[in-house]
Amino acid sequence: MPRTFPNCQEKPYWNRSLPRSVFAEDTPDETPRMLHPVKEDAAMHSDIIITSEHVFAGVEGCDEARAAAVCIKDGRIQAVVDPAEADAYRGPDTRTVDYGSAFVCPGLHDAHLHAFHSALYSSPLAESFLGESEADCVARLAPLAERRPTGWLLAQGWREYRWKTPVMPSKHSLDEVYPDRPVALYSGDAHTLWLNSCALAELGVTRDSVPPVGGSYDKDENGELTGIVREAAAMELMPRIVASFTLDEIADAYRGFLRRLASHGITSVCDVSLMAQPGLDFVRDDVYAALEEAGDLTARVHLFPTLLDDMGRFERMRETYRGPLLNVGGFKQFFDGVSSQHTAYLQAPYTNARFEGDRGQTTVPFATMRDLIMKAAEKGYPVRIHTIGDEAIHEALDIFEEALETYGAPRFGRNSLEHLENFQPDDIERLARLGVIASVQPPHITLDPGGPERDLGPMRCQYMWPFATLLADGATLALGTDSPVVDVDSRGVLYTAVTRQDATTHAPQGGWLPSEKIGMADALRAYAAGSAAAANDPDIGTLEAGKWADIAVFDLDLLGEDAAREPERILDMNTLATYVAGRAVYEA
Repeated sequence: MPRTFPNCQEKPYWNRSLPRSVFAEDTPDETPRMLHPVKEDAAMHSDIIITSEHVFAGVEGCDEARAAAVCIKDGRIQAVVDPAEADAYRGPDTRTVDYGSAFVCPGLHDAHLHAFHSALYSSPLAESFLGESEADCVARLAPLAERRPTGWLLAQGWREYRWKTPVMPSKHSLDEVYPDRPVALYSGDAHTLWLNSCALAELGVTRDSVPPVGGSYDKDENGELTGIVREAAAMELMPRIVASFTLDEIADAYRGFLRRLASHGITSVCDVSLMAQPGLDFVRDDVYAALEEAGDLTARVHLFPTLLDDMGRFERMRETYRGPLLNVGGFKQFFDGVSSQHTAYLQAPYTNARFEGDRGQTTVPFATMRDLIMKAAEKGYPVRIHTIGDEAIHEALDIFEEALETYGAPRFGRNSLEHLENFQPDDIERLARLGVIASVQPPHITLDPGGPERDLGPMRCQYMWPFATLLADGATLALGTDSPVVDVDSRGVLYTAVTRQDATTHAPQGGWLPSEKIGMADALRAYAAGSAAAANDPDIGTLEAGKWADIAVFDLDLLGEDAAREPERILDMNTLATYVAGRAVYEA
């Protein structure tokens, strides 16, 4: 009988997908035993066998990659065995793909992104750039204006605090070049819009307009609109700005985005709500449904629409999308903003407070958030909450703890907190104790060099993005990018997770808060199994029998000495192939 490929504790990857006739009767205290070699049953011949000298299964307890053969039938993994023993699964029609010394691992899973904007801003419909200054950003719109001579000009990515002169832009620079076309530039953190006068007029925003709760229309000393629209007010305007794009145009943008995901070894995503207001979450199930019907959905998509008092849309979606490629994983809500704009909710005021008591605020009152979470908990639905500031994290955990004591753990998955930039020390351990997943985006660590020290001071910086401490305390990490805030390039995610350095500048030397670096095996597990836990999908995340054959193949041994000695090599790594359910959706 073939010896199933063991993990580091010599525990076999039992073939849960094999038919019952292959197993002896189960007993409560005994793992099922094979009655006869699999090779005697022609029905068990694999469709495809993937082999490599470096296969990392991603299971807990094993930090090594070994020579192995991944045997796949009907899209699922039959077994992971020693290559010499793969003949038991090989039939006359089995296709074998040998990747030599390449690195084979579970398909990566971006646990937190916003697909609509990611697709839009990476398509010909819009532009994406940081820019070096206000004038530079205006100049970078020229190619878009040339290829789209009419209608809205839309771009994303500017961050004024990263410019050579870090001052907030205004409508005037856009008006000089585009007096007769509406222009909207969305900030890199997806919380602020920069509009020209034509755009303000088209949207009906005047100096007398009243912004929605939690948002603002910035004005100058004379009471005139500057063109800067923040938080809830910006989010409210975005659907009207993008309404001019057709469903076909948006679907094409999604296809391009899916190709990009596959080119980075990403086989699954969690598409989470971008905005809390009803109807503004940009979780476009209609686009995914069209792509799935056309056979163009090349990644697993887990949808997380906004948690509202009315759960009707969520429950309809949950019943409609139940397939392995498209499903609804839970809810998303928002408790605060971002530190760079002083909208993240802190226990104590910002170090560089702009006014007395400047510590941000919650996006909704505590009582409102509590009611929403408790209603979801009563039905067993998991919830993901945007929490960046330490007091937002603390209060969210208070609510999750009450829900756990009242209703027990959610029946349909696990709760998670999103972003988690700075903690109150005791909450790090409490997160693990409550079983709440830490959904984090490693590249965020270096987005704003010097920003944490500027905004929070050195004492609070000790408890920012504490990945290693979270793992040591038993928490589950799930990795993602928050795209389009950060590009979906998996190399940058892995590099920053293990180095705490920026993927472009490699700063700071030695890493920012280097004690919180994590090892590559832990990073890969967080980027696959951890994200699968956040998606509430037990059928993906590791290379084990019975799970879907979602696989990434890279030309660098990520667990080898070269990558450990020179982590910059991670950034030059190439994806050789990406498989979803055993089907190659990308090949170099």
